[in-house]
Amino acid sequence: MGVSKPPNVNEPMCPSRLVLEHVTSRWGVLVLAALLERSYRFSELRRAIGGVSEKMLAQTLQTLERDGFVHRDAKPVIPPRVDYSLTPLGEGAARQVWELARWSEQQVGAVEAARERYDESRRESATASSQ
Repeated sequence: MGVSKPPNVNEPMCPSRLVLEHVTSRWGVLVLAALLERSYRFSELRRAIGGVSEKMLAQTLQTLERDGFVHRDAKPVIPPRVDYSLTPLGEGAARQVWELARWSEQQVGAVEAARERYDESRRESATASSQ
């Protein structure tokens, strides 16, 4: 038997790319960050994450559950009660994306300034080339 190479996210068929996609998707980041605080019922989680549709939240939770990041606890009561929480694997991922989310909040001003400079230089280039 040959020795298998460790995963390399730069390889086109690396399975870690799909994991990275799930964890760093817009809704994946926000779900993981919210669940880092505490467990949530579906409707609570939807309110906590502004702007997510019911369908997208359900898909994101299902994907994160399948990947082993989220635990779905369905209680056999009437009306049905389902709670979502992080698994130990999910907690590790959530801490990583939480840092990225906080960093992005802190850098919004710098990014907006960079966009303004870029857009202004493009306008100046377009004006110069049309003359």
